[in-house]
Parts: sequence; C-alpha cells; structure tokens
Amino acid sequence: MRMRPTLSWTPTGDLPPGTTDLEPVARALGAGGVLVLSGAGLSTESGIPDYRGVGGSLSRHTPMTYQDFTAGAAARRRYWARSHLGWRTFGRARPNAGHRAVAAFARHGLLTGVITQNVDGLHQAAGSDSVVELHGSLERVVCLSCGALSPRRALARRLEEANAGFAPVAAGVNPDGDADLTDEQVGDFRVVPCTVCGGILKPDVVFFGEAVPPQRVEHCRTLVREAASLLVLGSSLTVMSGLRFVRQAAGDGKPVLIINRDPTRGDPHAVTRVALPLGAALAALADRLGIPADGGAAAGAR
Repeated sequence: MRMRPTLSWTPTGDLPPGTTDLEPVARALGAGGVLVLSGAGLSTESGIPDYRGVGGSLSRHTPMTYQDFTAGAAARRRYWARSHLGWRTFGRARPNAGHRAVAAFARHGLLTGVITQNVDGLHQAAGSDSVVELHGSLERVVCLSCGALSPRRALARRLEEANAGFAPVAAGVNPDGDADLTDEQVGDFRVVPCTVCGGILKPDVVFFGEAVPPQRVEHCRTLVREAASLLVLGSSLTVMSGLRFVRQAAGDGKPVLIINRDPTRGDPHAVTRVALPLGAALAALADRLGIPADGGAAAGAR
C-alpha cells in the first residue's frame, strides 16, 4: 500500500545558511543550459498561497489525498464543493514578476526547460513554453473510468448549473485550489459525472498519496541529464517528487542553485540558497543580465 507523503518537515540546524548574493545564480543563467524547478512559493505574489512558508496553508489545512477522494461520494462532494469555489480565485490569478522573468530567461535562450510543481498554469500564462507540469494542471479534468480529458471551465459551467446559488464565503484558498469550507457550507452540493461514460471526475492533478506518472518522471530525469545546472524557485523540496531531481543533479556534479526565503530539504545539495523574495530576486537577475523581464506578447495573458 502506498504511504502518504510527509506533509511537514522541520529543518535541522546543520543546513547551510541562506544568502542575499545573487551572483552565483547570475553566473549560471549567463552560462545558459539552466533547468528551472519551481514550487508554490513562486505563485504567492499572484495571490495563491504556499503550503509551507510563513502562514502556509498546511498549518490549517490537510490536502485531499487520492485515497480519500476515491473512498466515497461524501469526500468527493466535499472536495468538489471546495474546489469549485477555489477555482474562481485561481481564475483571477495573474503571472507575477517571477513568472515573467522566467519566461524572459527562456526567450533569451538561457533555459533548457521548466519543471513546475504548481498546478496553476501561471508559467504558461506568462509566456513560458516547454513547461512540464509535474503534478498536473487544474485547467483539466480526467475521468477515472474512461480516462477522458475535458476542460475545467466546462466542468465549472456544469457545476454552476447543478448548484445554482452556491456562493459560501471561504476562510481561505489553498495552493491546490481547495477552498476552506465547513461541512455545513458544503451542504448538499451536487457532483456531476463524466459526460462520456458517467464515471467519476477528478482534476488532472497528482493528489497527495498519488504517484506522479512514471513517464513524466523519466522525462524530467532526461531534462536534468541534459541541463548544465538546476535552479529551484520557491520550493521547500519537502516531498520526493521534486527533491529527487535535486539529488540527481547534485549526484551528476551539476550545480544546484535555490532561491527560497526559508531553508529547504535540498539545501545540503545546493551551491547556494538565496533567501530573497522571488519576484524581486528574479527581476533583479533579469536586470543584471540586461533582459527585459516584462516583454513578450503572452505576458499576463490567461
């Protein structure tokens, strides 16, 4: 039986300290061949909360697990009610300076690709292509019976029709798009089935307790092998889904550079961890490299 992943991690005192010196990161970007691995911390400046940073949602919220979602209709009703409400917040989110800087680095040929642990689509909205969505995307829905994929916006319209007047006030929204609602607020929310076979619908994301598809993992491992260095942005690297690529890069002798305000589980493998806000740090790097960080026709699109 697959175990649930660790949802919390406490840094030990022997981790290397953070710095405010961006020079090692600037040198790596200037040399090119950089693979970006991004986490929830990159999207906090877009209004999407982090899991583990200061005030992170794990302090008050346990994410839905795959085991719970598939166990019964009550859990799915609770999830879809909360996710339907949270989807509205995600739909309003726009790329921030960090997303735009990453897209600018890619346009100027400094990156080999982007692996993101985020499910918000903001890298693509900022103009990045060649993005591997490690944990999937909230933009899509998959049927657990027939495997049919469909747009999340189409499901949102169906849920609106099935639950006219559903508009509770949530206490908060989490990085997985799950709004904080009480059971009373969920009430008798109606879940709709797959339009193809009548099966159970699930967002096309990797839930806690669910494995990342092996072919996606192998694709990411190939990207790590082909990169000159790995730049981690806004991830605590608490769970193995991202940490394994840091370990792989370090094991291959490739520089691992991290920009994250708090200590991460990958710090022992990194040549540096820059403890600065991501948007400001990435904009400063773009400026240092003479790259307009807000260029590109797709920037800010959704």
